[in-house]
Amino acid sequence: MGTVQKTGKRHLIGVVSDTHGLIRPGLLEALSGVEMIIHAGDVGGRRVLEVLRAQAPVVAVRGNMDGGAWARGLCEAEVIEIDRSLLYVLHDADGIDLDPAAAGFRAVISGHTHRPSLCRRKGVLFLNPGSAGPRRFRLPVSAAILHLEGESLEAELIELKD
Repeated sequence: MGTVQKTGKRHLIGVVSDTHGLIRPGLLEALSGVEMIIHAGDVGGRRVLEVLRAQAPVVAVRGNMDGGAWARGLCEAEVIEIDRSLLYVLHDADGIDLDPAAAGFRAVISGHTHRPSLCRRKGVLFLNPGSAGPRRFRLPVSAAILHLEGESLEAELIELKD
């Protein structure tokens, strides 16, 4: 479990998914100044994690396209605690096997669809940052930033430059 404990501080957390082995310069620019990066799967290789870790600590989950020895160390789901706020991270939100609100999660972070989305259900923020990797169909290339301060949890989707 990833943990950040700096009570009362404003936290900026970068969120990416579906890089599929590609690190765009625009992604690193968008994540400048974050204190942690969450990768919601389909990383595409160890190099992606190494580049992201040079920018900030990374918590990553395994996606359906992540195979091989390098990916064995990635779990299918992770729980991250930031200032007593719990975030649930998995690659495909359709595979969630719990009620996030009942379990006390403030957010569910996923990827897989390559489609950025942001909504709240039963008080829980559901965030899919979209794909930060190769463009798929006409979908945007994107990432997200979580803004967490005390009881406030907001997210912004960021379209990345090609």
